[in-house]
Amino acid sequence: MKSIYSIFFSNLSSNLRIDIITALKEKPMCVMELSKILQVEQSKLSHALASLKKCNIVHVKQKGKQRVYSLNKVTILPILQLIDKHAKFHCGGKCGNCKNC
Repeated sequence: MKSIYSIFFSNLSSNLRIDIITALKEKPMCVMELSKILQVEQSKLSHALASLKKCNIVHVKQKGKQRVYSLNKVTILPILQLIDKHAKFHCGGKCGNCKNC
C-alpha cells in the first residue's frame, strides 16, 4: 500500500499538473482558460485536473456550463507559500534548478 506522502507527491510529479497549480495560484479558471494559457489540449487538462481534484489539491465549482477550478486555499496555498519561502531563504543559488537561483 502506498503511503499518503507517496500519493500526494506523485500527484505533483507531473510538469502539466505543476503548470496547472501555478496558473491557478494566480486565479480560478475554467479548462478553456487553462488550455489557452498553458497551450495544452483540453482533454489532457481535464485528465490532469481529475487527478488533482481526487486528491483535493483543486476544487471545482459549476458556473453555468463551465467548471471553474481553483486551488485548495486551506492546505495547498500555504504549502506553495512555504515552498516559495524555502526557495528564497534556503536555496540561495546552490541548486541551479529553481527560478530563484
